[in-house]
Amino acid sequence: MLYTGKGDKGDTYFFGSKDRVSKASCQTEALGTLDELNSLLGVCRSQADVSNKQSRKKNKQKGISISKILEGVQQNLFIIQAAVAGADKRISQEKIKYAEGIINTIERELPPIKTFFLPGATELSSLIDYARTVARRTEREVVRFSETEKEVAPEILQYLNRLSSLLYALVRFINFKSGIQEIPPTYE
Repeated sequence: MLYTGKGDKGDTYFFGSKDRVSKASCQTEALGTLDELNSLLGVCRSQADVSNKQSRKKNKQKGISISKILEGVQQNLFIIQAAVAGADKRISQEKIKYAEGIINTIERELPPIKTFFLPGATELSSLIDYARTVARRTEREVVRFSETEKEVAPEILQYLNRLSSLLYALVRFINFKSGIQEIPPTYE
């Protein structure tokens, strides 16, 4: 059943729980932004699949699979959602280290960062940059929930903090591999 009508008065419940919770609670907001981020990453992943197929036809190149990285992130976000909802699920240090490893690998291939740059170099990098900003908001909402309602495991906060860095690294990697010059802001 896609609807029950039970939330018509502004409360809801989470999968596996019988307790009703206000839709205005920090927990509900954190879960909503996690869901929003996961959906946006699905859009990014589908675009990465299209870009990857086009790139393979042109260059026959192999290497970092943006799509596989994003799929892994989506799986991890479901773990985090379950934990925030109250399930006994955890993000492992290995998942944090894996994200750091991807960031480090990409960073070695790119010129050093000297300034900010305008989003919009490619469609895929723009979408992932947008996802990065949603990831930052998601992190803030989960921190707010952790500070005001129920403390979350520190690994969740670490992973969400790394996630925006991982997405930023992917944006720069895509732009670099596309041969597109990043445009810095002029501040004029």
